[in-house]
Amino acid sequence: MGSLFSLTLIVLSLASMKSEAQGIKSAPLLDLVIRDYTFRSYENYFRTGMLHTVHLPANLSGIRVNTVKFRCGSLRRYGARIKEFHLGSGVIVQHCVERVMVVRQNLGYNWSSIYYDNYELSGYQLVSPVLGLLAYNGGDDKNFSNPFELQIQAGKNPITIDFSNTTRFNTTAGLVPICASFDHDGKVTLANQVSPNVCVAMGQGHFGLVIESPLLPVKKKVKKKARMEEMERRAYEEEALEVSMVGHVRAPTAPVTRTLPAIEHEYEYRPPPLL
Repeated sequence: MGSLFSLTLIVLSLASMKSEAQGIKSAPLLDLVIRDYTFRSYENYFRTGMLHTVHLPANLSGIRVNTVKFRCGSLRRYGARIKEFHLGSGVIVQHCVERVMVVRQNLGYNWSSIYYDNYELSGYQLVSPVLGLLAYNGGDDKNFSNPFELQIQAGKNPITIDFSNTTRFNTTAGLVPICASFDHDGKVTLANQVSPNVCVAMGQGHFGLVIESPLLPVKKKVKKKARMEEMERRAYEEEALEVSMVGHVRAPTAPVTRTLPAIEHEYEYRPPPLL
């Protein structure tokens, strides 16, 4: 009974989150929303090189965001460690003029499944939250109102992402997770881990761990989101129109009212006479 109640709460929570996410139609748009809240959180005492927690509104609860501002030259010379991400020395930030705002995202399991499980993960499924690393121009202390995206590229050493403290996947089943990098165009690049729960990347982006899924076809995969929307639409139409099958054609039918047969004469039962 308790497990059923917990499952019900999870389903209701996901439904609520999907309802809240309806206004944010894609992962890139979610990035922009997070960017705006990040820059709104900026205050004058926001020191360069200090990690800052970004507070998101209630409708984005479950997403954890941190940001840190660097001088372009310092980041290149010394690199940085930002939560799960380690940027080695020599890292390049294209078009960085004076300062860069680096934003780290942890979308959690629920939001990751909403926005990233619909990518071209043919035959695979997420087993970690999606972690994001993005960079924006930091401007200067007096001009912080025109954020635009910069590009972080690894130097001699690749960027490492450590999922050890974020994934709940148990490797005792014999499955080894694979690193997944999610592009804005919906494509996914897969690569082996360099060590347990550790992936590498040559630039910024969104990353996660996946395993092979026996529940998903390998040859062809219809995107879950589109399939679910189509099923919901059909279910709604069928309920509204009471659709039935006429031969091989789907056709709406009206409810049929049957006229019950009426007995024209009433008969009284009489037992036969005794002999």
